[in-house]
Amino acid sequence: MTVSTSPAQPHAAAAVRAPALGPWLWGPRVDLGVFAGSAAFALACVLGMRVVGIAPGALPAWGWLVFVLGIDVSHVYSTLFRTYLDREELRRHRVRYFVVPLLAYGIGVGLYALGALWFWRVLAYVAVFHFIRQQVGWVALYRARAGATRRRANENHSEAARLVERRQNLDKLIDEVTVYTATLYPIVYWHAHLPQTRFTWFMQGDFVDVSRGASLILPVVHWVWLLALAGFAVRQLWLLKTEGFIQLGKCVVVATTALTWYVGIVATNSDAEFTVTNVVVHGVPYMALLYFYGQARRSEAPEQPGSQLLVGGILAFAGSLLLLAFVEELLWDRLVWRDNPWLFGASNLELGQWALCFLVPLLSLPQFTHYLLDGVLWRRQDTRENAAQRAAIGM
Repeated sequence: MTVSTSPAQPHAAAAVRAPALGPWLWGPRVDLGVFAGSAAFALACVLGMRVVGIAPGALPAWGWLVFVLGIDVSHVYSTLFRTYLDREELRRHRVRYFVVPLLAYGIGVGLYALGALWFWRVLAYVAVFHFIRQQVGWVALYRARAGATRRRANENHSEAARLVERRQNLDKLIDEVTVYTATLYPIVYWHAHLPQTRFTWFMQGDFVDVSRGASLILPVVHWVWLLALAGFAVRQLWLLKTEGFIQLGKCVVVATTALTWYVGIVATNSDAEFTVTNVVVHGVPYMALLYFYGQARRSEAPEQPGSQLLVGGILAFAGSLLLLAFVEELLWDRLVWRDNPWLFGASNLELGQWALCFLVPLLSLPQFTHYLLDGVLWRRQDTRENAAQRAAIGM
């Protein structure tokens, strides 16, 4: 029997193309490894702790070493490679890098003088805003990359360019509503369940107990959360259908943000699980960004202190961060908390309220300064001026 082949069949097969994926910040493997990989690692740790009986419960000593000292505290110091370890950057923004820490310290002392709880409460809410804004920033970078690709494709067509601009504005609205909702719903849930919550941001009582009022609006926020995530998914499917591409990196950031914040706060009630989901997806991508930035800067300006340190590669980068984090935690433990004598030794030093008023804001200064500086370091106007920054985020 002879099988006839229609000449239209090859053309039909050729017309079915796989959707384009991207654009990426660094490339598909790195992006997925940084964002999807860190989230998968965090969730695997949560599952593993459940299996072995650690969670729900307090973070064990090894977990504190890995997640708090190794990631949370260390990632704060990675900002140095973008700021104080770059003499050229310091010359460009002398006022910024002098005034911001001075202002942060003054605010900290003033708050601590009102009471330790005031200090930690304000710092906790600033930290929450910082964590949320970082996720918004990742999504904005992906959107900017997609917009640049669209504009290049339509730069000779004014009407098409205006359409691209309108689409960018729509995507920005949908993206930001989704990320803010994905993060704020768990925070509202946390406030609505404060008396039963077994974990804190910094210390007991740092969040204001508005559980009665929050519980009233929680169902509304829950539905907004569901609708926002559904709207984001519909928008991505529409882009896939009409433009033939999907921004997989951006989708991964949004999905992992929603998932880890939900698991760490809403689905569980454990200090260990909250810490893991909170710090891994926040700290690991940020350290990756600063490492890529530092390496790009080393090619651009090898004489800078940060560049010279990075001659040793990722081991020198990670080692320097761990060393600074260890020294900070040593001072915290010996002078204030005395929580980890197994690592830092026993301390009988008792400081008075006024000594702590000046000491605690000083020890918190790297963290507070990191929160404040991160809001301006990656702005577009800075990016245009710095080739290393453009290279570090694939722009």
